[in-house]
Amino acid sequence: MKRIDCSKCKKGSACCKFGAWVDLEEAKKILSLNLKGDFFHFEKDDDFPSGYKVGTSIEDEPCSFLTPDGLCAIHKVDYNLKPTHCKEFPYERGRLSDFADVLCLEVMPKKRR
Repeated sequence: MKRIDCSKCKKGSACCKFGAWVDLEEAKKILSLNLKGDFFHFEKDDDFPSGYKVGTSIEDEPCSFLTPDGLCAIHKVDYNLKPTHCKEFPYERGRLSDFADVLCLEVMPKKRR
């Protein structure tokens, strides 16, 4: 499996361009931080531990927890509460995500950058 070193990314927030799916229970803990940001698109999904997921963005907007300096507001306050999906990206369930070649500049083909 290809190892991706996120510290080499020249635009660290490219992977936050469309938000992320978050387990409902993770979202509740994050909301308790009272950060600027919100969750949208509540859906049933058995792939998530609680059986439900919520999104961190509306449609094709950036993650609502992305700060103006391009960093994650959740990560800044408590890395342990950063959504699992975000901590693992560009991997998903132990393999390179299907979206890595679209959202990760370290994986994306050079001609699409």
